[in-house]
Amino acid sequence: MLETGPHLVLPKIENLHKLDVYLKNGGFDAYKKAIKMTSDEVIAEVKASNLRGRGGACFSTGMKWSFMPKGNEKPKYLAINGDESEPGSFKDRQIFEYNPHQLIEGILIAGYAMGIKTAFIYIRGEYHKWVKCMQDAVDEAYAAGYIGEKMKKTFGNDYTIDIVVHKGAGAYICGEETSLMSSLEGDRGYPRFKPPFPANKGLWGMPTTINNVETLATVVPIMNMGAEAYKQIGAVEHPGTLLYGISGHINKPGVYELPTGTLLTEILFDLCGGVPNNKKIKAIIPGGSSMPPLRGDEIEGVRMDNESLRKIGTYIGTAGVMVMDEDTDIVKVTLRIAHFYHHESCGQCTPCREGCGWMEKILKRIYKGEGTSQDIDLLLSVASNIEGNTICALGDAAAWPVRGFILKFRDEFEARVKKQRSFISLNVVHGRRNTSQTLVQTV
Repeated sequence: MLETGPHLVLPKIENLHKLDVYLKNGGFDAYKKAIKMTSDEVIAEVKASNLRGRGGACFSTGMKWSFMPKGNEKPKYLAINGDESEPGSFKDRQIFEYNPHQLIEGILIAGYAMGIKTAFIYIRGEYHKWVKCMQDAVDEAYAAGYIGEKMKKTFGNDYTIDIVVHKGAGAYICGEETSLMSSLEGDRGYPRFKPPFPANKGLWGMPTTINNVETLATVVPIMNMGAEAYKQIGAVEHPGTLLYGISGHINKPGVYELPTGTLLTEILFDLCGGVPNNKKIKAIIPGGSSMPPLRGDEIEGVRMDNESLRKIGTYIGTAGVMVMDEDTDIVKVTLRIAHFYHHESCGQCTPCREGCGWMEKILKRIYKGEGTSQDIDLLLSVASNIEGNTICALGDAAAWPVRGFILKFRDEFEARVKKQRSFISLNVVHGRRNTSQTLVQTV
């Protein structure tokens, strides 16, 4: 990954996706260091670094690895979550395209630490280009003896691992770890109840660990520099760097690798050049579409790490920062997000299946000018009844942005319904009886 910061921009390494270029730039040195340690020592090092998952949940990576049972009496699996279907998130595909061998090296380190012999890289179904990029890198590593049985000769020890690139079925729900496992097994992507947790009963009933793509790629610099040095980067409670995906109304959109805790305003204005035509920022979603939004007048002093964002009512998520300027129609944005989650709900849980549909219908009513103030309160009620009442977090992901936009921008929702009521009243005064027909004509 390209290391950048507010005061540091390192040159891009051309053709780093090629194995020979990766090796010339220190590739697999971290793995060579890891295999000189015991598996427990590797896990302890990752735990000491306080690396937290980069898929959105921010759970301790070393802690998750420690849950894997010891011994080899059963097959054990590693599943790498590259589904990346969260709107506003596009960081993992940068690793697939520009630095796939760092991901492979991270997989080798994780596999060695947990005694895993088989890993599956699960990539979003629509990522046709990036599936090929990753498959090409895996094929190249196999041919050169960096994966599979030839590893014994290449690295001089007995550990081996096989890596399978799996193209997903194109469903957002498969980004949830238990749905991902169901999909890998060939079933419909339905979430599973926990417990049992994947480390006890995962793929095909065997112990399984699921890590995000960026998480495993980050293990490599941790092993190279050591846990103590890594902890000095970024925020104390959420250390290291993050791949921030900046999109929306911004002059220089893209993926920036920066320390956690970087000021949001520094990212948006110093690095990304601000908003086109110097317009004001109306809203920011800090971590992908499922995270509660911030108003533009709230972003001063905000630091981009999970603890800092939690204090102001939102989360880092996938660090997919979505920028909306002063002309943005917030009601339309909320409707579009609600439509996405309604479409992507697997339908297994009644609160999510029915609630997501209700939220979309109510928002459509408001957007078309057929809503009332009571509909706004009804949206908040439905969102509250979805949150926390589903097997997986998709229900929360659907509820948070709807509730967040209403709480932050209720004035815009109220203005929408009041404007339409005034329009209807005016037509009644002028003797137009068929107001429903008038509404259809003016939408």
